[in-house]
Amino acid sequence: MDSPIKKRKCSTERSWHIRASTTAKNTNNPIRRIVDGMKLTPNPEKKMIALSIGDPTVFGNLPPAKEVEDAVIEMVRDGHHNGYAPAIGFEASRAAVAKHFSIPEAPLTSKDVVFTSGCSAALDHCITVLANPGENILIPRPGFSLYKTLADSLGIGIKHYNLIPEKHWEVDLKHLESLVDNKTRAIVVNNPSNPCGSVYSKEHIKDILGVAERNTLPVIADEVYAFMVFPGQTFYSVASQSTDVPVLSCGGLTKRFLVPGYRMGWVLIHDRNEIFEEEVRSGLINLSQRILGPNTLVQGALEKILTTIPQEFFDRICTSFQRNAELSFSLLSQIRGLTPVMPYGAMYMMIGIDMGCFPGIKDDLDFVERLVTEQSVFCLPGRCFQYPSFFPHCAHLARRPYTHCLRKDC
Repeated sequence: MDSPIKKRKCSTERSWHIRASTTAKNTNNPIRRIVDGMKLTPNPEKKMIALSIGDPTVFGNLPPAKEVEDAVIEMVRDGHHNGYAPAIGFEASRAAVAKHFSIPEAPLTSKDVVFTSGCSAALDHCITVLANPGENILIPRPGFSLYKTLADSLGIGIKHYNLIPEKHWEVDLKHLESLVDNKTRAIVVNNPSNPCGSVYSKEHIKDILGVAERNTLPVIADEVYAFMVFPGQTFYSVASQSTDVPVLSCGGLTKRFLVPGYRMGWVLIHDRNEIFEEEVRSGLINLSQRILGPNTLVQGALEKILTTIPQEFFDRICTSFQRNAELSFSLLSQIRGLTPVMPYGAMYMMIGIDMGCFPGIKDDLDFVERLVTEQSVFCLPGRCFQYPSFFPHCAHLARRPYTHCLRKDC
C-alpha cells in the first residue's frame, strides 16, 4: 500500500492550466501598449521633459489650494470618517456636490449623485449600466483611450465619430449620426476635451443633443475638465442644454482641484423626464456596491473643498495654462511641418505633423521617439488617441524653466 506522502507527490504531477478570464484578456490600455513598445532613450545631455500626461502635479509647480489640504487634515483629526461609507457616498457629501453643480436649467439633489473612485470609475459605471456585450457606444476620435479600454473589457463595441480640427475639434454631426444602429446604446461626449483642448459652444452642444434625441440615445458626458477653460471662454455642461435627452455626467476633483491622487469622482444623474428611473438609477447603485466608493476622508472634506476655495485660485491656474498654451502655439506654428490647433481649455494641445517635411521619419511613433532620443522631450504619439497624423502635448502644465527650454529650442 502506498504511503500518504507518495500519494500527495503523485497528485502534484498533474498539469496545471489556469486561464485568465475573458474580461482580463479583453482589457487593453492602448497608451500603455504603445508606450511600452517604444524606444525611449533620452539624450543624456538634456534634461528629460515629460509632456505626455495630464497630471497637474507632475512638475511640482501647481500645488492644490491650502483650503483643500486644511479640509482633509481636519477630517483626519476629527476621527469621524475612518470607517465605511454608504456605497454611493455620504449623504451630506453628495448633497454638497449636488448644490455645487445644480443650476436652474439642470437641478440636482443628493439622490442624483453617485460617488466613484475617480472619474475613470464614473465612466466605467456609466458604460456598464447602459450597454451589454455585443452592443455599442459612440466615442470621439481623437479621444481619451480609456473609453475603448473599458468597453473592450466588457465586450461592448465602440464606434469612433470624427472631430474636425479645422473647426476647433467640433463633432462631425453627420458622421456621428451615420454610426447609429439598432445596437447603439449611448453617445460619449468629452467637453472640455482630452486631448484636443476644445470647449464647445451652447449651439454645438444643442446640435449634438439633437442627434441624441432623434435616436433616443442617452449621453455620457465626460466633464472632468468642467470649468477648466481659458479666460474669455465659457463652459456649458451638456445637461444645461438638454430638455429631453437624459445625461450621465462624469466628473471629480482630479483636474480642476489639482488632486488626481485623491481618486474622488462622481456620476451626476440628469433625468428630468425620469427615463433613467425604471432601471438605470438602481443599476448605478448596484454597480457602486461592487467596491465601496472613494476615500472617506476626502468625502468628508468635500463640502469645504467645494465652498471655501476663492475663485481667484481657479482663475490663476487657467490664466497660467492659457499663457503656456499661447507660447507653445506661437513657437510651434513657426516650425515647418507642424500645425498646432490652439486649445481653449483643459490641459492638452493637438499638433498636426506633415511627414513630408521630416525626411527619414516614418510616422507619428517614429517622430515622438526621435523627440526623446534627440531632445529628451516625451510626448504621446497620436495613435494613442486613434489619430496618427497628430500628437498631443501638455506644455500648459510646465513651470517656467520648461517653457524657457521650449522657447530656446524652438
